[in-house]
Amino acid sequence: MNQLPTKEQILAWLADHPGAGAKRDIAKAFGIKGAAKIELKRILREMTDEGLLERRRKSYHDSAKLPPVSVLEIRPADSSGDLWARAIEWEGEGPEPVILFIAKSGDPALAAGERILARISEVSGQGYDYEARLIRKVGEAQHRVVGIFRKGAEGGRIVPIDKGEQKEWVVGAGATQDARDGELVEAEQIGPRGRMGLPRARVIERLGDPTAPRAVSLIAIHQHGIPDDFPDAVIAEVDAARPADLEGREDLSELPFLTIDPADARDRDDACLAMPDDDPNNEGGHILWVAIADVAHYVRPGSALDREARKRGNSTYFPDRVVPMLPDRLSGDLCSLHEHVPRAVLAVRMKIDSAGHKLSHRFTRGMIRSVGSLEYAQVQAAREGRPDEKTAPLVDEVIAPLYECYNALVRARAARQPLDLDLPERQIVIDEAGKVASVRFKERLDAHKLIEEFMVLANVAAAEELERLRRPLLYRVHEEPSPEKIEALREVAQASGFNLAKGQVLKTAHLNRLLAQAEGSEFDELVNISTLRAMTQAYYAPQNLGHFGLALRSYAHFTSPIRRYSDLIVHRALILGHGWGKDGLSAQDIEILDETAQQISETERRSMAAERDTTDRYLAAYLSDRVGSEFTGRISGVQKFGAFVKLDETGADGLIPVREIGREFFHYDRDAQQLTGADSGTVIGIGQRVLVRLREAIPMTGGLELELLELEGASLPGPGKGGKKPFRRGRKVAAIKAKERGIARKVKRTRKKP
Repeated sequence: MNQLPTKEQILAWLADHPGAGAKRDIAKAFGIKGAAKIELKRILREMTDEGLLERRRKSYHDSAKLPPVSVLEIRPADSSGDLWARAIEWEGEGPEPVILFIAKSGDPALAAGERILARISEVSGQGYDYEARLIRKVGEAQHRVVGIFRKGAEGGRIVPIDKGEQKEWVVGAGATQDARDGELVEAEQIGPRGRMGLPRARVIERLGDPTAPRAVSLIAIHQHGIPDDFPDAVIAEVDAARPADLEGREDLSELPFLTIDPADARDRDDACLAMPDDDPNNEGGHILWVAIADVAHYVRPGSALDREARKRGNSTYFPDRVVPMLPDRLSGDLCSLHEHVPRAVLAVRMKIDSAGHKLSHRFTRGMIRSVGSLEYAQVQAAREGRPDEKTAPLVDEVIAPLYECYNALVRARAARQPLDLDLPERQIVIDEAGKVASVRFKERLDAHKLIEEFMVLANVAAAEELERLRRPLLYRVHEEPSPEKIEALREVAQASGFNLAKGQVLKTAHLNRLLAQAEGSEFDELVNISTLRAMTQAYYAPQNLGHFGLALRSYAHFTSPIRRYSDLIVHRALILGHGWGKDGLSAQDIEILDETAQQISETERRSMAAERDTTDRYLAAYLSDRVGSEFTGRISGVQKFGAFVKLDETGADGLIPVREIGREFFHYDRDAQQLTGADSGTVIGIGQRVLVRLREAIPMTGGLELELLELEGASLPGPGKGGKKPFRRGRKVAAIKAKERGIARKVKRTRKKP
């Protein structure tokens, strides 16, 4: 080829040849020789500067993809036992790719934190982006474990509490920290990690009695590495803080702002008020104020407090405690909008028409004095004509206008059609002794929805304001589902007798129509769960890719800076854009905005995992007295080692091991998410109703093991349940039959395609 390739041709060639990215490979592919190589080098440099390519060592790669051989860091195993990995060199835009590590026979055991050189391949429609296979280890991690110390003649052993960790750890006589037998400890590995024998460790912290009240969340905190102790420098900064005054602020203290929060709220970072708009051009319209705690006044860029808040990323909430992003002196006091106390805020005044559309907004840095700190149920009762002593004076002038404004926003929401999933939130109630008193599903009141709608509108206004000011910010991004996931959802819908439109640009309205079809039917929960599974995970990014679930073009988190670092960044950007002070977004903040987005997206996922693990352990403790009882539930997940069941009564997740399902070999179809009996043809898949017996509940790990009694109201076919598989022809024949059925299904699906 004599003519130089275009940038599009280079990108297309690299996509087809992921293993060949050196300049000489590109030159050879396009027949470029001699002096023309200089021009090729210029084009490649241009593409790198434009972000189209990324140069790693001496090779070029598409900047939005990982190279076929990458250095990865192993992450902890999930509840299913799968190992996930993080790409060390990922620098693309958008969320960090999700990588599943697939071990081959003979691979060494890998621990969380270890780095490996891996060959990766891109996949689609599996809920993750890449699959990785080991080439070799490239470093050893200083691995830590939280477990139960068992004293021995010389030293002792540590029994891990993590469901994904099987090996015990050996502790020498001089490395026990005088830990007692049965005590919960945190330990770290010492010495080389070989393939033979148990790993050796030393105790670095004694955590006390594992059965003591509230030890469950403490386990999760240590296990997931959530910082729960503030450094001295941070405490010193907080101790020196003083309440903000009115200087440079708009005085909003005469306005009847109200805070509405859960009954157990410790921090109150938002207040609101509504009133009829007296503008004759906006008949039937409303004025809505949302005021948010001015955390930026106290947490200055580059300070020790700022660095610690960024490291934590967010507060983490457990049934019995909160690990806050900010020390309590700020989160529970100076930044909390307590009633009748002057508090500094960033506030937005929004003009809304009778149909619930925002006509305009104005931001200000002000001072408010809340007229009351109320609970959701308390406000709802007042609205329904059952006010108490505290709400009675506020019903007509404060509470009623809030609901009138909310009713207008509901009309706008109905027109916008955000995703309307019906998945009740589970609540674990802890008694004074730290034991689980009850497990229930939270009631969704209009008071909850009212605050949610107000906060969504304020978040939209913040994003639009910063776009108008042309200031950098962190968007809350929720991308639309992949075509593969939507096709899988469509198959579930069709199998349930419903319809999901095809051949058009996907909108949340299409999904809502599917959810409406399923509402009240036996497939209601299945369709809701399947729709949720089809969604991508939201994340933070400086680039605006929209929010699919809320059906919004621009969306940023502004309303919770006490508990989310993302909101603090948005506050600083507003301060910088309006010139309200020297505590706005700094040059350093702007320079590392991409890194901050990735950091806080990761800490959010870390908190979610810790909260989930804690819930699992509390539920296992709650159910441990009911081993042998029967429960109804629904298949919520399928893996080659068994099926997961979500129990109706508590929402707890338990495992039916595949070895315990009937007396036949079950073939696992990852694409269809099904287990199929090789002899009977019995199919076990997501959404099926089951009756199970609780065989084991392990509070220390959160594990529940179940026995399958009935599938869709019928006993399992075949010679019986449990025990060894009796057939003598061997699993090979059964596997061949299962494979044939899988091929037949794939042929059938292929024929359906146009």
